[in-house]
Amino acid sequence: MSITLTQDVLQKFIFENAAVRGEFIDISATWREVLSRHSYPAPVKKLLGQMVGAAALLSANLKFNGSIIMQIHGDGPVQLLVVECDADLRLRATAKLAEDALIADDATLPALLNVHGKGRFIITLDPADKVPGQQPYQGIVPLDGDDVATVIENYMLRSEQLDTKLWLAADDNVSRGLLLQKLPDHGGKAGVEPLTPEEALETWNRAVILGSTLKEQELLETTVDVLMQRLFWEETIRVFDPLSPSFHCTCTREKVGNMLKMLGREEVDSVLAEQGHVGVNCDFCGQHYDYDKVDCAQLFASDEPVAALIPASDVKH
Repeated sequence: MSITLTQDVLQKFIFENAAVRGEFIDISATWREVLSRHSYPAPVKKLLGQMVGAAALLSANLKFNGSIIMQIHGDGPVQLLVVECDADLRLRATAKLAEDALIADDATLPALLNVHGKGRFIITLDPADKVPGQQPYQGIVPLDGDDVATVIENYMLRSEQLDTKLWLAADDNVSRGLLLQKLPDHGGKAGVEPLTPEEALETWNRAVILGSTLKEQELLETTVDVLMQRLFWEETIRVFDPLSPSFHCTCTREKVGNMLKMLGREEVDSVLAEQGHVGVNCDFCGQHYDYDKVDCAQLFASDEPVAALIPASDVKH
């Protein structure tokens, strides 16, 4: 039976005197918060839930203040899966399906997102405090793999030259995962001889073998502390203070206003003429923003930032 938690946890650890680091995550509460705002077919829930766990696992190792945005652009019944996670492990996620999407209960990632071989996996690193002219870093690769874990492993090896192994599991209630990474350099502690390349590879292979004993159902049914003990009880592990991922959407009335300004006055006026107002729902959290004729006139009446024209919504989510 799946276990219901009220607070999520990300547990980082390293193998003592070895060039291997790892992370366990239980992000089930955040995942349920995402699902409370959306209704997806079971195979889509599984893939997006696994991406939620993977995004948090990768974000925990970022060395800058900003966000990681993980996307799969598909050419099948599912057009887009996207998860955004910031430096404080605050996440949001959404999926976009084709209008005529027919999704079987046992549909796989290739059948959903890579039907014609044109699927793409994209990771964007977006600094929060950009210097003038700085652009987000974006890596784009073909959708190489039959599941989310393999796609990310192949990306990390191809784009980051970093050996990475992931084990991910998600259903309607639970999202959990394990990440292992082979560190490129390990000089050892003072007074401790560094590992030879052969010893480092042996330690990495042993860690991967232990991780590979982990089954999907076991991940869904077992808490992080039990999994840690069960897999690595014979290893010398140093455990760090746990981190707490959470759900958070960054949408605001100001951002929506800027988006409308980017669409252009002609497009906005067309919607106003047809409907009498412009309504926008956030794809991530479902928050509704409504603009009447006066609001829209204010948007285009000045070059000032939208925040100076329209007060932020006081609806919390």
